[in-house]
Amino acid sequence: MAVNKVILIGNVGKDPEVRYVESNVAVANFPLATSERGYTSRSGAQIPERTEWHNIVLWRGLAEVAEKYVKKGTQLYIEGKLRTRSWTDSNNVVRYTTEIFADNMEILSRRDSNNSQQAQQESAPVANPIVEESDELPF
Repeated sequence: MAVNKVILIGNVGKDPEVRYVESNVAVANFPLATSERGYTSRSGAQIPERTEWHNIVLWRGLAEVAEKYVKKGTQLYIEGKLRTRSWTDSNNVVRYTTEIFADNMEILSRRDSNNSQQAQQESAPVANPIVEESDELPF
């Protein structure tokens, strides 16, 4: 038995490139960034944030959804399979690339500066509410 399963949550690095191949089948490609937070080790050493870039490939309906709704900065949940392919470039050098062929994609949020600023303004409290402490339990 073998398993080839990738699950990623990250931000789109640039707008998807969508092309249509034979029989008008859509294919979308874009980079997705996942980041691990930086931290301080037990010895006190500072470990910086690390960002990993993944090449995402979507086919058919998922590619069409990406074409309409996914933009640079969109946060996505991606499920798929890891695939590596090779080709020979113009200098006769064999090149390799590893891609995630997505089976499932969910749009989690969108990083759009105008929309996020507007949403923050709409959700910002007008004044700090006064909270009175009491000895009573809330349940």
